[in-house]
Amino acid sequence: MSARRALKAVLVDLNGTLHIEDSAVPGAQEALRRLRSAPVTVRFVTNTTKESKRDLLERLTGLGFDIAEHEIFTSLTAARNLLEQQQVRPLLLVDDKALPDFTGIGTDNPNAVVVGLAPEHFHYEMMNRAFRLILEGAPLIAIHKARYFKKKDGLCLGPGPFVTGLEYATDTKATVVGKPEKTFFLEALRGTGCAPEEAVMIGDDCRDDVGGAQQAGMRGILVRTGKYRPADEDKINPAPYLTCENFPEAVEHILKQML
Repeated sequence: MSARRALKAVLVDLNGTLHIEDSAVPGAQEALRRLRSAPVTVRFVTNTTKESKRDLLERLTGLGFDIAEHEIFTSLTAARNLLEQQQVRPLLLVDDKALPDFTGIGTDNPNAVVVGLAPEHFHYEMMNRAFRLILEGAPLIAIHKARYFKKKDGLCLGPGPFVTGLEYATDTKATVVGKPEKTFFLEALRGTGCAPEEAVMIGDDCRDDVGGAQQAGMRGILVRTGKYRPADEDKINPAPYLTCENFPEAVEHILKQML
């Protein structure tokens, strides 16, 4: 077996790993400062569709995190890129707060369906409109297919069940653009000069964060915060490179064992 290449990049999930809504994971700000002192490139990758990148950045800086906008790669960005490549007009099933990330994308007379997390849009009339468009040939684009996510009051349904319902009803398959897709992780690394074998991903989602990263050639560290549930480690193969209690513990391991 060939030796592992030196670590050059760390990808970090946001909600559930650094913060949960408006509360930071204890010690996460200081851990990020410590990580930035190491000779690695840090990037932040998220499937969130609840808010635009700018609103997300304001939330994170308000919590005391030292993060720049260019360091964040979101599934909303990946979705917009695909819409521009395919030159389609989407029916956007996303939270209204995420709409600024689609400014300039035409939505009149839609000929594509884009699904993110949109609780206020997941009702019969809107889902039926999406269903009919797909039957007429509109591509179904899933910003991601997470089963659930973590809020302060507990776990909540993600967009995955609604995407799967549309797939079932229309006998089609969605194009997924966010985690755990390999292309998402490779795009997040673009511009860093790092190969997947030189990167590690830290996240609370065993499938989308860790499993996806490891399928792309990275190492994955699962943290027991956010949406983590006992025995999540057993849900993917290969198992996570490492499981830690939280982001600060993951950073500690990187600084002491991986550099």
